[in-house]
Amino acid sequence: MQSWWLTQGDRLVGTLRLKEIDMFWTDCSFEPGPGWTEIRPLVDASRDAWMRKDLEAARAADESLRLAGLVLVPEGGGEMITDFLLRINGDMARFRW
Repeated sequence: MQSWWLTQGDRLVGTLRLKEIDMFWTDCSFEPGPGWTEIRPLVDASRDAWMRKDLEAARAADESLRLAGLVLVPEGGGEMITDFLLRINGDMARFRW
């Protein structure tokens, strides 16, 4: 099963394990890591803004996530993903790159 470590610098934010690929999005299960508590408010702000259909706030929240320096590192090696959109809701995550 393909999986990625969501990292910020040398800190593990969480692990994403592939469930399925849905057109442009990669759907995964999500297991939080030690760095999750610092990133969670940014993820929650993005999700909440998109659910409210507040495009300005949603884009600003996504930009804050991008500026947080998050990287998806393939478990077992491979090319790191540095430019992506991320959605996390509970134990489910999805990303688009």
